[in-house]
Amino acid sequence: MSKETVDIAVAEKVDSSKIRRGNTNVNPSLKGGAFLVGTTSPESIFVSEEWTEEQRMIAQTVIDFCVKEIQDAFFKRGRELEITKPEDKLEMLDLVKKAGELGLCGVSIPEAYGGLGLDFNTGTYFSEAIAAGFSFATTIGAQTSIGSLPIVFYGNEAQKQKYLPGIASGELIASYALTEPTAGSDANAGKTKATLTEDGKLYLLNGQKIWITNGGFASVFVVFAKIGDDEDLSTFIVEKDFEGLTIGAEEKKMGIKGSSTVQLFFDNCKVPVENLLGERQGGFRMALNILNTGRIKLGAGGVGGAKFTVDRCVKFAKERKQFDQVIADFGVIKHKIGDITTKAFAIESAVYRTGYNVDLKSEQFLAEGLSEGDAKLNGVREFAVECSILKTKGSELACYATDEGIQIHGGMGYATETGMEMAYRDARITKIYEGTNEVNRMLSVGELTKRGLQTKEIDLIGAGKKVPGFIFSQFMPFKSKAGYAAEERFVKGLKNLFLLISGAVGKKLGKKMIEEQEIILNLSDILAEVYICESVLLKIQKLEKKTGIDAEKLGVQKEMMRLYLYDAHGIASKAARDAVNSFSEGLQRKILLSLIRRMLNQVEINPKEIRRKVAEMVYKNGGYCF
Repeated sequence: MSKETVDIAVAEKVDSSKIRRGNTNVNPSLKGGAFLVGTTSPESIFVSEEWTEEQRMIAQTVIDFCVKEIQDAFFKRGRELEITKPEDKLEMLDLVKKAGELGLCGVSIPEAYGGLGLDFNTGTYFSEAIAAGFSFATTIGAQTSIGSLPIVFYGNEAQKQKYLPGIASGELIASYALTEPTAGSDANAGKTKATLTEDGKLYLLNGQKIWITNGGFASVFVVFAKIGDDEDLSTFIVEKDFEGLTIGAEEKKMGIKGSSTVQLFFDNCKVPVENLLGERQGGFRMALNILNTGRIKLGAGGVGGAKFTVDRCVKFAKERKQFDQVIADFGVIKHKIGDITTKAFAIESAVYRTGYNVDLKSEQFLAEGLSEGDAKLNGVREFAVECSILKTKGSELACYATDEGIQIHGGMGYATETGMEMAYRDARITKIYEGTNEVNRMLSVGELTKRGLQTKEIDLIGAGKKVPGFIFSQFMPFKSKAGYAAEERFVKGLKNLFLLISGAVGKKLGKKMIEEQEIILNLSDILAEVYICESVLLKIQKLEKKTGIDAEKLGVQKEMMRLYLYDAHGIASKAARDAVNSFSEGLQRKILLSLIRRMLNQVEINPKEIRRKVAEMVYKNGGYCF
């Protein structure tokens, strides 16, 4: 495909209605979190091999932009872009405008307001591709997600007409101001206040916001504050020139130095009443909904970062010689590259399975009569459990991959010139923003439990009653070697293990369970492996039935799936043992520890040979190729 073809496709703002979203043979009652208690058919999920030509064009345009405007500029400059001087901000503003000219600032903004109006899964694919832009990914991420989506989903027509076209073109830079010195993960504890003037024309904002991405050069801020004595937050659109707003100095940070991060100070900042965004006291719910969209996209970004690392490491390993041979031939290098590739492949399968389900659920809500904005918001909200899982797994992958990438590069990785140490520092923030990984791990279990025990949306109780039957079946001889029987048995074992341990914890601790954060984290580790393992297995089962699939590549993908399940066994087993040893004792402890060993069959593989095989295919293709 020529570069001209790609540019034309994006310049014409690809008609999202023509983008195929995959097989629509799905259960209309699809529910977030139900993966734990139900069975999903391989035909019902989306796999990345189903991206259309238009979608691939968009992703390639993003990557080409990042290579030309950011990566090449880095090597030419000899240092990373760091927002310390006025000319640095001008350079970043210029990059945003160039991205806007390609339509990249408006991926989630409707076409009526100058955006591309892409479906959710394609927007998630965009987030994977933009990871190649180092700290620019943070800048553009705020522009296309948390900075603009509150206006897209909650703005009235006048607000949309006023702000969205400029944001989509890159002429206006968007920012999101939620965090305060005393309100981080507990966002609703914010102390910023809004007071309505006597004439009813203005709100006067007073307070402080910290860690504001894009804040140093933003035109528009989405700001959260409490009106009067309200219990919950409200939201306001604040322009940089509004009287009473002061923008602080750039923060000195470990990474993402090319991204602007500042504090905001509000001293009777005058905000017109028409700039109240959404309903009064609707800000807290708005913040949670917008953060869910950011979480899954961070998961996609982690996958993109891992793929970028694999590409860089393959190039270096095939050129670097030690002991008269290229280091690519060494088993330990193959181990690292094979391992990063496998984790990226597995987590990617869960990311796009989820993004596709969000689109399907949104379409269902739309058909039920919800507005387009509400349908999309509720579609994302439906999969809050999965979004938290993917944020955690994707960010951990990004940090792991870049750490191993430095190790593969050796001393050159620690030096600034290869870009690996910058990628390593940039990746670290992903485990903190959009809710720390610890918060997201607790959220995944907490939200699942609420849906199972309070709202009864998921039949956790019914699934729990079936656990003894599954345990009994594990004592029976297992002889089937057909298809993926062993892998399916393992995934089923993971699900029942989570149900067993969470049920035992709940019975023992009752409402005090929520106070035992360490045990909740153990449960979240098991739950995450359930979802990733099932997703990668479903992907392989679907690919086997597709025509035109490269048989050699599929063979390696099968091996990667089994390797991921093999590693998940160790993660889930340890998490389960840690939980049991933390809340039980005596006979109960002995029984539960014995059942953990019985419930999880090990998928038999040769991990060394699989990692080597994966690395060889990646070498052959010059980088990540799955």
